[in-house]
Amino acid sequence: MNVSALTSLIALITTLIGYFFSLPLVLTMGLFALSGACTNWLAIHMLFEKVPGLYGSGVIEAKFENFKVAIKDLMMTEFFSDENIDKFLSDNLGQARHFDFAPVIENIDFDPAYESLVDTVLNSQFGDMLKLAGGRALIDPLKEPYIDKLKQKLIDITQTNQFDELLKQSIEQPNIMAEMREKVSQIIDARLNELTAKAVKEIVHKMINEHLGWLVIWGGIFGGLFGLVAHLV
Repeated sequence: MNVSALTSLIALITTLIGYFFSLPLVLTMGLFALSGACTNWLAIHMLFEKVPGLYGSGVIEAKFENFKVAIKDLMMTEFFSDENIDKFLSDNLGQARHFDFAPVIENIDFDPAYESLVDTVLNSQFGDMLKLAGGRALIDPLKEPYIDKLKQKLIDITQTNQFDELLKQSIEQPNIMAEMREKVSQIIDARLNELTAKAVKEIVHKMINEHLGWLVIWGGIFGGLFGLVAHLV
């Protein structure tokens, strides 16, 4: 039994005791406590579920589209504003943040770059001499060392402050920022469109269910106190 049901049960038992044992004070406190607990429980229930004949019930499902729009506006204005993107691209001193491109560079296929280099060399004025000395077979053993050195050189370049500043300046261009925000907006829309009204209801209910139970408890407590005051008055 959850705390909400327990609160309502205690209020009901208090009411019955006051009624059957002719205890006006206990009866009044029980009735007020039961009223407070039940009305708060009904309000919580109406928040998540549609109740026939009760206007405004099932508000989460009914306002589902507004809920999605609000989430998107919150994310775009609070998380992906131009100011926040600029903060993300900079460190605490305002300097460009360093991004580690090494994993990306390591996974790039540099074979086309090597083939382009070989074609350039073979078709150059030195091509005929290389062909006499063995041609492509003479160059191919250099492939792996060349690619390794090229990768390392690119990694070294991306780790310089100059590169970081150039990257930041490029990203902060108005058209780039606008395109970035548009892409983020499309991603958010796609993810929100995967949500259903039922799923959103369950997410919200799961997050605040424990705290909503206290509304019923406090409704019963304050209802009982109001009943005490009403009886004394």
